[in-house]
Amino acid sequence: MNWRGSGILLHITSLPSAYGIGDLGPTAHRFVDLLADAGQRYWQILPLNPTCPSFGNSPYQSTSVFAGNTWLISPEQMVIDGLLAPEDIRDPPAFPKDRVDYQAVMDYKNNLFNRAFERFKEWGPDFRYKEFVAENVSWLDDYAIFVTLKERFGGKVWSDWPPDIRDRHQGALHTYGTELADWIQREKFLQYVFDRQWGALKNHCRSRHLQIIGDLPVYPTYDSADLWTNPDLFKLDEQKRPAVVGGVPPDAFSATGQLWGNPVYNWEAHQKQGFSWWMSRIDRALALVDRVRLDHFRGFVRYWEVPTGGTTAENGRWVDAPGRDFFTLLARSRPCLPIIAEDLGYITADVHEMMADFGFPGMKVLIFGFAGDVARNPHAPHNIQQGCVAYTGTHDNNTVRGWFENEVSSDQRNLIFRYIGGSFGADNAHRIFIRLAMLSPAETVIVPMQDILGLGAEARMNRPGTSGGNWEWRLLPEQMEDLVMREFSEITGLYGRK
Repeated sequence: MNWRGSGILLHITSLPSAYGIGDLGPTAHRFVDLLADAGQRYWQILPLNPTCPSFGNSPYQSTSVFAGNTWLISPEQMVIDGLLAPEDIRDPPAFPKDRVDYQAVMDYKNNLFNRAFERFKEWGPDFRYKEFVAENVSWLDDYAIFVTLKERFGGKVWSDWPPDIRDRHQGALHTYGTELADWIQREKFLQYVFDRQWGALKNHCRSRHLQIIGDLPVYPTYDSADLWTNPDLFKLDEQKRPAVVGGVPPDAFSATGQLWGNPVYNWEAHQKQGFSWWMSRIDRALALVDRVRLDHFRGFVRYWEVPTGGTTAENGRWVDAPGRDFFTLLARSRPCLPIIAEDLGYITADVHEMMADFGFPGMKVLIFGFAGDVARNPHAPHNIQQGCVAYTGTHDNNTVRGWFENEVSSDQRNLIFRYIGGSFGADNAHRIFIRLAMLSPAETVIVPMQDILGLGAEARMNRPGTSGGNWEWRLLPEQMEDLVMREFSEITGLYGRK
């Protein structure tokens, strides 16, 4: 059997839609057909968790690591399911086609959600809804009341709520649960709708022999249901605020390091619980997707913690993490672990050793492959190992064209030309790099949709370290044409990835 395969990186928000944001409806199903017809085996997406404006709409900063992003719910599918009438979605606002205006989407969809919820309540008991609630009780109840309470308290961080509900006293939970029962049920209903629509899309992927690669951020956000519900699993102070936060130390990319601000784990507490929270998190992820990319994998070996209050990540320290104990326990009960380790940046031998012991493939990014000594650069095509997942670029990088036009020095450009044995222009850079990835020994190759289309820096998904304008790029309807995919399909077959 040929294990060489390839796929496309495109988050669902970037799909075309008349409703302001890519969703789980007909266009997503059509995109699956385009991938399958082009001989692709994988569709890689970003985290599916809820996003909100206070975190810049980043899918890596969420109010829950278990819940789904309800802004991805398809209005068209709600009409098909009878939750909305056709006239409810007949005249949507004139949303931008090339960017996501998150506030406009939220305003529009909240009105649709209110109508759908009222209709749902009129129908009476729904056994599928009750089944969903029962199967997800471990996180659903806490998430639903958390987001409802945030609304109730004007968006305040949970640690600033009244002490009785901040500390989850049973009396307060009962009182607020009764007072806000209708809003809590609305949140559960929306999670149910998301789950049904996602399940239908995943089943369509399976019918076309396409696997979904998901993404799991290593740390939850402080202002999340996860921290409110499980404060003992994180390093918090007596006021339940972060005592230390995560990041990475200074390196060649940043003289002051990266200060993420996320709370770090109290791994001792996780060990005492037999890593049950992490087990549940992995199980939930693998119920939604087929393979999981674990972001910042080195944090499972050693992580960098910085005292709260600092403005940079310089004054931190390395702390050992019990990743080997966790993955050993996970592997005993779940023998198949389809995990991809994000091992970019400064990675030590102990991280690669643990990846090898558990059979987790790492990542190689071609635009990183032409710095320093290219002969020994691990990201250069000839050094990519078979077990790796190779990318032309990721969601955090510029597009290949944008990188080649704006970030590559003349010396580096000449090095690339010498490497491939010829010169090319910016308009062809994406084609060259796709071919370099495809011909590499990597078992799996993933190409961002922006690189397949040869788009420039304007199509970049995220600029790390910036707070505005990220996660907004969208595919135009005319860019989902068969012509582009036919060219990609030909390259896929030429390099033995079909």
